[in-house]
Amino acid sequence: MHLEFRHLRTIKAIHDAGGLARAADILHITQSALSHQVKGLEDQAGVELFVRRSKPLRLSAAGMKLLRLAERILPEIDAVEQEFDALRKGRAGRLHIAIECHACFDWLFPVLEQFRRAWPEIDIDIRPGLAFNALPALAREEVDLVISSDPEKIEGIVFNPLFDYSPTFIAASNSPLAAKPYVVAEDFADQTLITYPVDRARSDVFTQLLTPARVEPKAHRKVELTTVILMLVASGRGVAVLPDWVLREVKYQPDYITRPVTEKGLTKRLYAATREEDATEPYMAHFLRLARTEPVKLQRA
Repeated sequence: MHLEFRHLRTIKAIHDAGGLARAADILHITQSALSHQVKGLEDQAGVELFVRRSKPLRLSAAGMKLLRLAERILPEIDAVEQEFDALRKGRAGRLHIAIECHACFDWLFPVLEQFRRAWPEIDIDIRPGLAFNALPALAREEVDLVISSDPEKIEGIVFNPLFDYSPTFIAASNSPLAAKPYVVAEDFADQTLITYPVDRARSDVFTQLLTPARVEPKAHRKVELTTVILMLVASGRGVAVLPDWVLREVKYQPDYITRPVTEKGLTKRLYAATREEDATEPYMAHFLRLARTEPVKLQRA
């Protein structure tokens, strides 16, 4: 028996309408075409699907089996069609994010909160387990966007610039370095440096300052959470270099001092990497606009 979705729609329409004429109107076909379709379906099934000469027209026991199948399957088909229609119109989609930047959570969550209000049908997720393998995961379509400060040349991947930030030095207020207007690489030689648990090749303080100057800190401690880093710094257990948006609330507190890194300061650019074909999707373009503007407000706070 070759059963098609139109057959299920036919069975349901006749049952709901109670007759061929009204069912034909619902299905937007002629009554003759509907009768022909029913006969063909009954010929395939080898049984009668309707009780003839009943008013309203009633399904037989075999017809009721098909009706139950229709009532189970058709809503799922309709839901998929609506999802595809939303995808075609740019209302629905998936935004799964991997983050190479630990401190980015500070500005990302406010951005996502605004985004979800504008795009409630977009499936949003953050995939922390892919942080150390984010760009290959993007190419494999396991995620849809990667927050990174280290653009690479990868075929089919585009790095959309978001905003510039300043890696900034922070220490306890009683640190000897508080007397300096800025810090340089040599100032770290007798300090315990606290960083996020990322490879040195992706750590701003190493890539932009210490490694080029061939300076090694006295000790290097890796800490997962920003709040714990700040707690350790305040208690004199070490110093850190963090993005300026992280320090917006603590830089005026009496427990800390913040200083530029080098006389001219450091500048780094953050990017959102996406697959080339996804960058122009309406919801993706809106996310990128939010990610370019909202963090700047935090930097100015």
